[in-house]
Amino acid sequence: MNLVTLAPGASGGGRVEQVEAVVIGAGVVGLAVGRALAASGLETVVLEREAGIGSGTSSRNSEVIHAGLYYPSGSLKARLCVSGRQRLYPYCEAHGVPYRRCGKLLVATGGQTTQMEAIEKQARLNGVDDLRRISADEARRLEPALACTGALLSPSTGIIDSHALMLAYQGDLERRGGMLALCSPLVAARLGDPGGHVLQVGGETPMEIGAGIVVNAAGLWAPGLAGRCAGLPARHVPSPHHAKGNYFSLAGRSPFGRLIYPMPEKAGLGVHLTLDLAGQARFGPDVQWLPDGDPDAIDYQVDPARGEVFYAAIRTYWPGLPDGALQPAYSGVRPKLHTASEPANDFVIQGPGEHGVAGLVNLFGIESPGLTASLAIADEVLVHLGIAPPSGD
Repeated sequence: MNLVTLAPGASGGGRVEQVEAVVIGAGVVGLAVGRALAASGLETVVLEREAGIGSGTSSRNSEVIHAGLYYPSGSLKARLCVSGRQRLYPYCEAHGVPYRRCGKLLVATGGQTTQMEAIEKQARLNGVDDLRRISADEARRLEPALACTGALLSPSTGIIDSHALMLAYQGDLERRGGMLALCSPLVAARLGDPGGHVLQVGGETPMEIGAGIVVNAAGLWAPGLAGRCAGLPARHVPSPHHAKGNYFSLAGRSPFGRLIYPMPEKAGLGVHLTLDLAGQARFGPDVQWLPDGDPDAIDYQVDPARGEVFYAAIRTYWPGLPDGALQPAYSGVRPKLHTASEPANDFVIQGPGEHGVAGLVNLFGIESPGLTASLAIADEVLVHLGIAPPSGD
């Protein structure tokens, strides 16, 4: 199967196409799940409502390969981030995906030494064994422009070309006989029909697809999509919330060769400095909670006025940031399952054991470190479906 878009005439107008597995959403996680299902020998289709892959959260992030420092012990985020990162570097090598293991400095300023020590302890519990605490002097020897009272050096942190990664996943999917269907939004579904689930797919030529396995990897749209699935009890559909993260780019050359992170804050990792593969520096994301509502109504414009907060945050660890050096860049939105006043949620990988619908897996609240964890998330989906993950990447 090599279909790239469900174009006029492709479906025969109302005919029910039958496949073994359907993944909804062609972001980095959806494509990783699709390739894993196809590698397991299942006839697989990945549906994407947009005209290209990865146009949502997957293309609006920091493109960081995370080590797995912060996440609570035993959480999916902790386990899948560490496992995913350990697999992602070899995958990039084997598939020619551009990346750089540049390392990261997590810096303490003021009275943050206790917080830094707590993160160091948590990282050890999560299985991150190469994290090293260094003094302020050693941190400045590594990064002379840096101001801090101490730091944690994470050699396992890196950066990646996220679009190249998604293209590699797509290539694996298609080499194993899978199919990507663009411009193919899911309108509704009837779960548990005799013979499997029936998906109503929109686009220029609406059609129906029957499948024994359905994986909802629709990111920001996943809860709303689940709510349109007849046969899934409403109590298993979480209330979605959205937190926007704005980014500013640095005009001119970056004085840093590593990623620089402040101590994390409640809903994110603070306004940190990341680099792209060309060495260009960008700062963000901040945390801007949005009113609950339709993800299609989200405004991704970056308000230049937010730059004043960025200057203040960045100068806590880079006091030499020149005036006028920041420019609005882009923004992304994190799919949240909690409000601003509630504790952060873990990933939710909801399979038949949770909701009772055979062959259905919902992925809710897949935010950072979802890119890093994508290969491991895909295997976790297979486990929820009772399928042994294929060996090797």
